[in-house]
Amino acid sequence: MYELTMLQAALADGTADRRCAFEVFTRRLPNERRYGVVAGTARVIDAVKNFRFTAEQLDGLPFLDGRTRTYLENYRFSGQIDGYREGELYFPNSPILTVRGTFAECVVLETVILSILNFDSAVASAAARMVTAAEGRPIIEMGSRRTHEDAAVSAARAAYLAGFVSTSNLEAAARYGVPVGGTSAHAWTLLHTDADGRPDEKAAFKAQIESQGVGTTLLVDTYDIRQGVANAVEVAGTGLGGVRIDSGDLGVLARQVRDQLDALGAYDTKICVSSDLDEFAIASLRSEPVDTYGAGTSVVTGSGAPTAGLVYKLVEVDGTHVHKRSRGKASHGGAKQALRACRSTGTAVEEVAWSIDEDAPDLGGVLNTVQLTVPLIRDGEPVDDLASLDESRDHLAAQLVSLPWEGLALSRDEPALSVRFIGL
Repeated sequence: MYELTMLQAALADGTADRRCAFEVFTRRLPNERRYGVVAGTARVIDAVKNFRFTAEQLDGLPFLDGRTRTYLENYRFSGQIDGYREGELYFPNSPILTVRGTFAECVVLETVILSILNFDSAVASAAARMVTAAEGRPIIEMGSRRTHEDAAVSAARAAYLAGFVSTSNLEAAARYGVPVGGTSAHAWTLLHTDADGRPDEKAAFKAQIESQGVGTTLLVDTYDIRQGVANAVEVAGTGLGGVRIDSGDLGVLARQVRDQLDALGAYDTKICVSSDLDEFAIASLRSEPVDTYGAGTSVVTGSGAPTAGLVYKLVEVDGTHVHKRSRGKASHGGAKQALRACRSTGTAVEEVAWSIDEDAPDLGGVLNTVQLTVPLIRDGEPVDDLASLDESRDHLAAQLVSLPWEGLALSRDEPALSVRFIGL
């Protein structure tokens, strides 16, 4: 609403066509995190390209005058967008996205840009921490039942970007090509009873194996977990693909189940654990015989931080830098670009930001530099060489390795890197 009230006033007082730059950044990282992950960039680009107002929508906005309605009927973004590529790391004050154009065409994009970047980046940041905590063991995203139906699809994409190996959400597979994975729920086991109405766990396991093959993963904790493991191996044999534990003290149970599987000769049967796992729970299980994790609630809710805290602020008007000075909400003026300075070993040292219209600053030649800001939209059209989801996934994996070792800590008071402004 406030975007359109500003637009209407700007059209009336002649400021609508002033050349402006808006910047997406965060002032702080949530939940004691030391870095954030940029996610949703490809979705933002698509949303901006297709941002339109229909006649039906405009009919529902009676406060608009005729001039504003006509502007919105013909709205097409024709400006420039530069920013960090998807899968890049960011820190407080990193110039994640810069939108340049007229005030009118830029101001109406605030909510659509922030709603995508805030949610996707929160999920990807949480998921990346879980991937780091898992130390190479795969994680499946299974959080669709814990969030909005559309957000579930975006969350699955963001989690895959961060390094999860698959999702249970089939729409994410259809829309974005995310690999899928899944087994069964407790309802499947509870469904199966004998003629007297007593639980028949073996029948459930047998039917699943006949349908999915012996390589499937059986959920063994519906009743007594020890008996469940025994029933699973009895029905499937020692070639059973895996068992899943979804309750109880997962560390203790994983050790007991591993011992039992080995005693039964099922040495190659994998153990998957789930049950409200976050990065701290995953880290606590690193020394246990767990092969795969299933994460749901914590990843789709950003592990307790459902927003990345990103803001969209005006930083330049007709070439003049503008600075917000509100207490606790200050901003650095000027449209910016950024690079990351690294040692010869590849370890990142700091980020440096400077004017988007100037050449890169001379850092003395001691450090290697990596350009962070890249063109995303030119004259309203996406650039031709945007990275694919899998390329962005690989990029993030490489960037996480570049952080100082302490930068991957799950709880610290300060970000892993700081942003230094030059000439701004």
